[in-house]
Amino acid sequence: MVISIVLVVLVVGSVLFHFFSPWRLTPLASNWQQMDDTLAITFVITGIFFIAINFLLVYMLLRFRHREGSRASYAPDNKKLERWLIGGTALAIMALLAPGLFVYAAYIKPPPDALQLEVLGQQWQWRFRFPEQNGKLGLSDARLVSAANPFGLDPRDPAGQNNILINGNEVHLPLNKPVKMLLRSNDVLHDFYVPQFRARMNLVPGMVTSFWFTPTKPGRYEILCAQLCGVGHYNMRGIVVVEDEAAFQAWLKAQPTFAMTMAATGPSAGAHTSDARLEQGRQLAQSKGCVACHSIDGSSGVGPSWKNLFGHTTSLTDGTSVTADEAYLKKSILDPSAQIVKGFPPIMPKLEVSEAELAALLVYIESLSAAGQGGQQGMQKDVPQHAAQTRQP
Repeated sequence: MVISIVLVVLVVGSVLFHFFSPWRLTPLASNWQQMDDTLAITFVITGIFFIAINFLLVYMLLRFRHREGSRASYAPDNKKLERWLIGGTALAIMALLAPGLFVYAAYIKPPPDALQLEVLGQQWQWRFRFPEQNGKLGLSDARLVSAANPFGLDPRDPAGQNNILINGNEVHLPLNKPVKMLLRSNDVLHDFYVPQFRARMNLVPGMVTSFWFTPTKPGRYEILCAQLCGVGHYNMRGIVVVEDEAAFQAWLKAQPTFAMTMAATGPSAGAHTSDARLEQGRQLAQSKGCVACHSIDGSSGVGPSWKNLFGHTTSLTDGTSVTADEAYLKKSILDPSAQIVKGFPPIMPKLEVSEAELAALLVYIESLSAAGQGGQQGMQKDVPQHAAQTRQP
């Protein structure tokens, strides 16, 4: 009897929680109402089975409970009941799967006039690429990937020269225009997910996946990585800004092309100014995944914060202390296991960086500290000219 009461309370409580729960889907902001409809079908079918199975258990517990003098009868099988169960289960499974198959077929078949947007995932940040006016994306090759060319675009391909690159976690999209998403990863499995768009897809290393959607409401929407991709997974976030066509085109025109980024980082650019190297260091901190573990605002993370790190005396796990000067920072980047900061795990991998990239990272880290502001001019003079240049792929 007790078990029967518990099962009834469980079913009633679950149904009431479903209807009165404060946890609801985020408001829909795309054309994919079909996703919500498919989810509703799943809830209805699984809910009916959940209620029916539990009430059947309650009935059997009450109907066939033990009584004095009663004996159980033996029935080897019940073919009629088996046929009903097999038929009902098959119909329920088809009702669950069929809508999803139709929706997925539409989900990966974009309209011919869809705007193309490439999404590049890398621990732990997002990058984006738009085609030039003719709608063509340039060729890319994993062997060409570098800090200066994170997309791995082929400089010899004329179709890629005017591709628009977004080396940051914020991208803009036009309102009420279909967008075909092309997704790829530079390292591990990621997942592009914007809850309001009901749109998500895995980024699989070595292949390009795709889907499409139409943003239907202006606003700022958060991008999440929905696949566990390492210690900085929680910090792999971005923003999609949906705005009218005029605002989108104005934003798009302000973004650099691949040719412009190569001209700014190639040997022909000569020695960098301090501001240019500072920006290069900021981008390297993103592309190398440094910001996933080291905050720049003083907040706690997997590793020590970079805010006011330069010039600060740091305690190490071996009981000694060291001043975070340029020599210490350089050694920590090139050999992170040599001097472990007290209170932090020794999980930082060795970074493959050139002399120029190392110099830019040091400029950026020093810029985040009051003690480093005055030393940047001196460092600019100390770094040889070839170290102030990034390498061509």
